[in-house]
Amino acid sequence: MLKRGLTIVAALCGLAVAGEQSYAQSERKKEKNAVTHTTGAPSLSLSPQEQQLSESYFLEGMKFFLLEEYNKALDRFQRAYAISPNNAAVNYKLAETSLLLGNVRGALPFSKAALELNPKNQYYHLLLAQIYTNQQEYDDAIKTYARLTQELPNTEQYLFNLTDLYLAKNRLDDALRTLGQIEEKYGLIEEISFKKQQIYLKQNNLSKALQEGDNLIASKPEEVRYLLAQAEILAANKKIVDAIKMAEKALQVAPDNAYGRLMLADLLQQQGKTTEADAQLELAFGNPTLDIDSKVKILVDYIKRLPNDKVAAQAIKLADLTTAAHPREAKAFAVAGDIYVNANKKLPARDNYLKAVALDPGHYKIWQQIVLLDGEMNQNDSLINHSERALEFFPNQPMFWFYNGTAHLINKNYPKAIKSLEYGKRLAGNNKDLQLQFNLQLGDAYHSSEQFTLSDQAYEAVLALDPGNPHALNNYSYFLSIRGQNLTKAKAMASALVAQFPDNATYLDTYAWVLYKMKEYPEAKRLLEKAVANSSDATIIEHYGDVLYQLGQRDLALKQWVRANQVGGASEGISKKIKDKKLYE
Repeated sequence: MLKRGLTIVAALCGLAVAGEQSYAQSERKKEKNAVTHTTGAPSLSLSPQEQQLSESYFLEGMKFFLLEEYNKALDRFQRAYAISPNNAAVNYKLAETSLLLGNVRGALPFSKAALELNPKNQYYHLLLAQIYTNQQEYDDAIKTYARLTQELPNTEQYLFNLTDLYLAKNRLDDALRTLGQIEEKYGLIEEISFKKQQIYLKQNNLSKALQEGDNLIASKPEEVRYLLAQAEILAANKKIVDAIKMAEKALQVAPDNAYGRLMLADLLQQQGKTTEADAQLELAFGNPTLDIDSKVKILVDYIKRLPNDKVAAQAIKLADLTTAAHPREAKAFAVAGDIYVNANKKLPARDNYLKAVALDPGHYKIWQQIVLLDGEMNQNDSLINHSERALEFFPNQPMFWFYNGTAHLINKNYPKAIKSLEYGKRLAGNNKDLQLQFNLQLGDAYHSSEQFTLSDQAYEAVLALDPGNPHALNNYSYFLSIRGQNLTKAKAMASALVAQFPDNATYLDTYAWVLYKMKEYPEAKRLLEKAVANSSDATIIEHYGDVLYQLGQRDLALKQWVRANQVGGASEGISKKIKDKKLYE
């Protein structure tokens, strides 16, 4: 493999710097290695004691340098420099140590001096080039690398660094020339060809860019990456027909290449060939080698286009292929659930979500989707089961206690409903919206369990936060009327409710029933006539019959009771009313 990065080496032989003749070697008398003080440029005349002291400081500095104690190393190198400022090795280590301590500007003069003292040492060139590059002085860095590669042998690997600097300065022709030098040395290299392609494309020279691609393909006709890369360039330059041919050629070489299928699908779609494009997508999605994240990204794009029947059909097909190809990936089933939800197919959506949490149960939002779908599909037993499973993983999430309590309330298991709702309400803390929702359900649950004081308190808590809340106004006033308590308050709430929703049959019935309890039968009749005109609810019809009976219209009352009984869902006493033609309260 070619060396690419800048390498700073203090090539030591017994702590001697590469390229420097040691004092011991020059003397040929000592059995140790040291750093020379004669470095290609005349040094000041040093006494043996000064030379020995300088070497001692330098070697001690190297010890600290290797231990990464750079401040101490810098101190010793500076002492050596004070004695022998013309020593290239000392200047080099001062520069390198300063650089490691973050003092780039302080490193520069020492690095330049080292190179001037010994221009034959490649590491001195490299350090100076690095310093220039760090300071974004790219022109000087270019000069340094150019000098290195021109003057020193076996330095062609640094032409890569020179190329990057030319590109940073947008000197594209110089970069191409340098890449050509690399090819002369090393022959055809994939990375070089791709780099030349990008340069040619920047120069709007498409023909030369394609020629580079053709050269790569010719060098390895079986390499599908080269074919697909060429197809990408063709597609990016609006040569869709040629790009399709190139992609098809790639798939002849590697029929199982899923990314090639995706590319071909996109190209065919651009030509309006939707059926052929969909077929290629299906082949790609059915291939387990196409990573799950790529599939999810495409499926998310489909979700954005839903609901749409044509889009939904293909999206569902791709989602099913994804789950089949990745049966152990939770995200495959999660995105399939999203597809089905947005296609308004709730049951398969819920089933896919369940498979997702079976593989990875730690996803709050997926559990939330599951219980929401249970509620929307009125699958109350499933709602209880799934909310309890969700609570195993998220016991401190109030919403799952809310779903669980609501499900028990619907099933008329009031003790369990109250227990879950009260616990969730405590977890809701200062969240006013959640507190309101919990109190609404608790108002209903406490009433059904005949804990009327607690029921009233719950509704009062709701109305304190939201005085116009329809649920609270309706149920609170209706339950008061059933109990025959505080009818004046019930009337005020029901009246305010009907003022908000004058055509809502349920609210009209509630108001009418409060008036009925207050024996205001004519007004109750007027409201119920409007309600039964808009609703076939058995309770409303039966109430209408009761009002008619109180007004002496007994034959008409009987007809309404019979009608309510036929609709189904009237009171338990409806049959007795019909049989005896008499109102029982």
